[in-house]
Amino acid sequence: MKIAIFNDNVLGVVKGNRVTDVSKNVGWDHADPNASFLRLMDQFDDLKEEIERETDKGISYSLDEVTFKSPVPSTRKIWAAPVNYRKHQEEMNKMFNNAPRTIEDIALFLKSPESLSGPSDPILLPFKDRRTDHEAELGYVVGKKAKNVMADEAKDYIFGYFALLDISIRGHEERTWRKSFDTFTPIGPWIVTADEIENPHNLEMKLWVNDEIRQDGNTKHLIYDCYKCFEVACNNMTLLPGDIIATGTPEGVGPIEPGDRVRIKIDQIGEFTVDVKLSSAMNSFVKS
Repeated sequence: MKIAIFNDNVLGVVKGNRVTDVSKNVGWDHADPNASFLRLMDQFDDLKEEIERETDKGISYSLDEVTFKSPVPSTRKIWAAPVNYRKHQEEMNKMFNNAPRTIEDIALFLKSPESLSGPSDPILLPFKDRRTDHEAELGYVVGKKAKNVMADEAKDYIFGYFALLDISIRGHEERTWRKSFDTFTPIGPWIVTADEIENPHNLEMKLWVNDEIRQDGNTKHLIYDCYKCFEVACNNMTLLPGDIIATGTPEGVGPIEPGDRVRIKIDQIGEFTVDVKLSSAMNSFVKS
């Protein structure tokens, strides 16, 4: 099932080129989408049949008619995987003459939950003179509380998958600082529930900047796959429903500038395109 949030926090299910409003079937509160989303995940197994019936007969809209929002309304934390593809490690070494360590050495890092944005929101660059790169990634949302869950059990705790952009300022500051600005984690266009993704470790992923293809990878090349990332995260701290994990980017990262359009597409998930703009509240970068 493809679960979306659109327009004024309406809950929808996407089928083909249309999205159906299923808000009334799950007691969805448009004024509190986060609480409603957490309740939906908790009760999803019981609600699934009712939602599917409504999808076939309810009021639907063309995808072109609606504005999609972040399919996860809010999150407590975003765990992200650094250097989780070998070829990305190689390109970073060529780019900066300093081979970065992989996820095997440095584990995961946290991004600010305030960096979360949706598939219709622009990426806002905070600096005129700092290189800022795109990174295409497969992301997923945690559906159940988890602590010390091993990789072979992780599948049961993942609610669904989506495309994710990890926007990254290059520099010597900590990753968390460089990757946590507002709008630096766009996700979407919707959540594909885990039961519909038979194997998340063989999904083609592409990214374009304007008409130029920059990234063309496959999740089969992950060093730590989705489930191993889950294990590493919840061995560190308790994962809660609504938490997000970003699994890392393949080779082909490159700079984005104001005026660019960034398009990400993942097999079996979907695609979205976001504009790149300069923030109206630009920061002055001062080294201490």
